[in-house]
Amino acid sequence: MTKALAANGAHRIYIVGRREDVLRSAAESINPEIVIPLPGDVTCRESLLGIAKQVEAETGYINLLICNAGIMGPKPLKAAPGAPLPSLSEYRAHALETPMEEFTNVYAVNTTAIYYTTLAFLSLLDAGNNKNNMGADVGSQVITTSSIGGFSRLPGASFAYNSSKAAVTHMTKMLATSFVPYGIRCNVLAPGIFPSELAMGIIGALDPGKTGEMDKNIVPAGRAGREEDIAGAVLWMASRAGSYLNGSVVVVDGGRLGMLTSTY
Repeated sequence: MTKALAANGAHRIYIVGRREDVLRSAAESINPEIVIPLPGDVTCRESLLGIAKQVEAETGYINLLICNAGIMGPKPLKAAPGAPLPSLSEYRAHALETPMEEFTNVYAVNTTAIYYTTLAFLSLLDAGNNKNNMGADVGSQVITTSSIGGFSRLPGASFAYNSSKAAVTHMTKMLATSFVPYGIRCNVLAPGIFPSELAMGIIGALDPGKTGEMDKNIVPAGRAGREEDIAGAVLWMASRAGSYLNGSVVVVDGGRLGMLTSTY
């Protein structure tokens, strides 16, 4: 996302995360004149307010806020390929071994943090509207990263992850309605299977080929997502071309969701 925005006219991009070394490496690899690393914790209100204050002091406004934090969380017990189904008591025991805090922490990162990040940057988004540098038709926007997992009725990788992403999707729709009087749009990006630190376990289990090919019964496009797939979606949503979106969900999954038992 950052690469795409930097390559297509973004004046300044702030990237936020806990690991400063990762942020600095990303900024250096793209364009350190444009990409500014800001170490911070999106699960901490004071940290978010401090980051927003720093951005306000340096630029005074933002046009686009992308909330992209996410963790997977505890996984349900599954049978190994060819092995018998776990008994109900085994399934129950495995699940109850997980402390409740591990489950609810997924919501803290994947859902609650998005809500508070949006609140922390509202004034800067409003300032972006007042500056009107994107044009009246575009205006300020929040894009939240959900997942097709939020629509799947299968246990998948994590009950906590999938349900937290369902929460993000609906919460973003609520935010879109709430901010209509203020001229701030909110939309959801729901990716499918993309190579990432978070998704490597899932991708490995699907056994992709060396060039990323996948069984078309799993992903009709026949491959995992690529950088240009997510980049194209973000650029469309962020530009004049996507300015008629508000409260919308953009699914970028190569058709994967259509192969799952899901509610969309």
